[in-house]
Amino acid sequence: MTRILRIGTRGSPLALWQTRQVQGLLESRSGRTEIVEVTTTGDVIQDVPLARLRSSALFSAELDQALLAGRIDFAVHSLKDLPTTLPPGVEIAAVSARADPRDALVGRGPLRWDEVPQGAAIATCSLRRRAQLLRARPDLRVVEIRGNIDSRITRLDRTSGWTATILAVAGLVRLGLTARIGERLPFELMLPAPGQGALAVTVRAGDGASSALARSAVHDENTALCVAAERALLGRLEGGCEVPVGAHARLIEQSGTRSLEITGRVVSLEGRESVEQRQTAPAADTAAAAALGIALADQLLESGAASILQQVRAATARVETVDP
Repeated sequence: MTRILRIGTRGSPLALWQTRQVQGLLESRSGRTEIVEVTTTGDVIQDVPLARLRSSALFSAELDQALLAGRIDFAVHSLKDLPTTLPPGVEIAAVSARADPRDALVGRGPLRWDEVPQGAAIATCSLRRRAQLLRARPDLRVVEIRGNIDSRITRLDRTSGWTATILAVAGLVRLGLTARIGERLPFELMLPAPGQGALAVTVRAGDGASSALARSAVHDENTALCVAAERALLGRLEGGCEVPVGAHARLIEQSGTRSLEITGRVVSLEGRESVEQRQTAPAADTAAAAALGIALADQLLESGAASILQQVRAATARVETVDP
């Protein structure tokens, strides 16, 4: 009898949608699968800002544990939520083709960026989004919000003092909420999180059969090159906690040679300081792509990002001390 392969996932509507897409791809190459819902720390703790939780594995640790314990054979993640360093025994087997990586402005009705009124309240739990919003519009009031996409939109709609929230375009489109997008924000305004728009499938290290199946069914090499650079940049900068870093890499043709171009941006929490750099180099494989991301991170650090990140970490530590 053919063994049923188990796919672990968080239980949010978006996570389940994404996992069903991966499930269909896996079943096209193999036999039966079943979805196993796993509750993560990030799903349980909804009343504390992400930056104060001081963990990069809020949405993945319990899935890692299920993999290592043999309760599941695969785990499906939004790549932007996956730590840059995985625990021993867990590895990324496949990265999906990337959807639109941009962030979206979402209001109660159609709302474009140039229509956001002076002093408006914008809801987000992301330090990256907060910092870039204030970089562009210091007059804005950024308020904290947590929860899945549906709950954030519901809370926005019910809170009369709020003007908008910022959500990933990919998640809105996947859930059939494209009509709620007021504007897909340009990279000049809002660089996305590293890996945003792509999915990752993780497996147990050494499980060659599961790894090969995921790679043959799901993996997109062009996306893998781009996100390898973005995640390497973040890994060099983050120090294990959430930081206001945006990055985006893309493949380009340069003098007849395919190259990878990556842009990175680090912004202070109040948006007053920012450093942005870009590098381009040939990237024949993910190792070369990662090396490019690290080189750009080092350039950012030398250009002032080190000081900004030190201030961010100090500010986060002060908040924890005053209000544990």
